[in-house]
Amino acid sequence: MRHRAATFKINRSSSHVRALLANAVCSLIEHGQIKTTLVRAKRIRQLAEQMMTKAKDGSLHARRLALAKLHQETQVVRLFDVLAPQYKNRQGGYTRIYRLGPRIGDAAEMSILSWVETDEEVAAGKAAEAPAEEAPKAEEEAK
Repeated sequence: MRHRAATFKINRSSSHVRALLANAVCSLIEHGQIKTTLVRAKRIRQLAEQMMTKAKDGSLHARRLALAKLHQETQVVRLFDVLAPQYKNRQGGYTRIYRLGPRIGDAAEMSILSWVETDEEVAAGKAAEAPAEEAPKAEEEAK
């Protein structure tokens, strides 16, 4: 019985699932977003968030653990050197899933998995909003 077994069934062997997840996370690191089925996206999200947490640690041990899971050195280097510094102030929730609806051929629920905005983008957004809010206040005070 599968009572309370918290895994997503992808209907593959365990070695195939590990390879699929590693390649999908590497594609997410390389391209910034991937289009896949909802069940796969939820499973990929788990590994991607774990890898980002390891990347934020930045130690040699964390790099070796990430390389053992992902198997692509170039993507691990990109994760640790480019992506991780952008999320240094975020405490989790590095990815977002957008639901797209059913696929034409087999009606599988499709989705886009992408990284959320970085700390710099959030700061830039707040900086752009702040002057716009202050302008009406200044006009009211002038009257």
